[in-house]
Amino acid sequence: MKAKTLKALADRLDVSITTVSRALAGHDAIALKTRERVVNAAREFGYVPNTAARALVSGRSGFVGLVLPIRGPNLVDAFLGEFVTGLGEGLVQRGNDLILATAAEGQPELSVLRHLVESGRADGMVVTRIAETDERLSYLMDRDVPFVAHGRLHDSDLAYNWLDTDGAHAFGEAFDLLYELGHRDFGLVTISEPMTFRHLRQDGLADAIARRGDPSVTLQVVTAPRFDRDARIQAVNRMLAAPRRPTAIVCLFDEIALTVMEEVQHAGLSIPNDLSVIGFDNIATAAYAPPGLTTFDASIRECAREIAEMLLTVIAERPEKPLTRLVRPVLTLRASHGPAPGRN
Repeated sequence: MKAKTLKALADRLDVSITTVSRALAGHDAIALKTRERVVNAAREFGYVPNTAARALVSGRSGFVGLVLPIRGPNLVDAFLGEFVTGLGEGLVQRGNDLILATAAEGQPELSVLRHLVESGRADGMVVTRIAETDERLSYLMDRDVPFVAHGRLHDSDLAYNWLDTDGAHAFGEAFDLLYELGHRDFGLVTISEPMTFRHLRQDGLADAIARRGDPSVTLQVVTAPRFDRDARIQAVNRMLAAPRRPTAIVCLFDEIALTVMEEVQHAGLSIPNDLSVIGFDNIATAAYAPPGLTTFDASIRECAREIAEMLLTVIAERPEKPLTRLVRPVLTLRASHGPAPGRN
């Protein structure tokens, strides 16, 4: 039997209406076990909060916004699929919901974000894939809108809420692993868009090379637009056809690494006997693409859940200092890397 009202749900749980209301809103004054008990009971008994009534009382909609730009053949790629799933899970756990708004190809993402904010539909925003200088963050800060960024600005002293993965450390770790296996000729396949994470990861690789002080180490870098698969394939094949072909290629993220693995096979080369490949993100397909992609697990889904928690805290409490978190990705060893050719 459904508990259709807040009072009915409170009666079933033998607690006050205020406790149920605050628990569903994720209020920190209510013990975590009580919040979980109320949320689970609400699901079991089919109680759905009246968001319109809640908005009138609290001045909040109970929704968080995320803008998804349509820039490729698929609305959501593997990374964003996991991210949106985790974000939704984190919000629902605290009695909130996610609004997804799309920015059509050629439409500025900022215009869609501005519409969400100025219509009052969202209490706060999550912003992903941060550019070197990002007008979305400037707009939200100017309007004093609660938000959490998944990523950081490049060389900026601005104070804002963010969570990011430490790509610089990961790419340094990838180089050290491959260097110890005898590799001296390296390749980096990256994107041409001015994204901060591109710089951080490439800088981490360059710093690791510099620390070795080994003049025999070479690094070839090729770039292609993020969503132009044909250009990416051409860039990879230029690297594979180079007079001094790399024996190890580090890729900005897993989708690029999977393309590299395909083109290596098309070229008649063997992974990892002729060439080692390492990616970043650990998307689901990384484990199944033969021979299994060595990559860094960026805990995408877990990070998105944490971003949801951070944003709801920012909305409810407006902390004086920005909330920030740098997550160390974990190297996931599979079969796409090995000793440099000619070394056991």
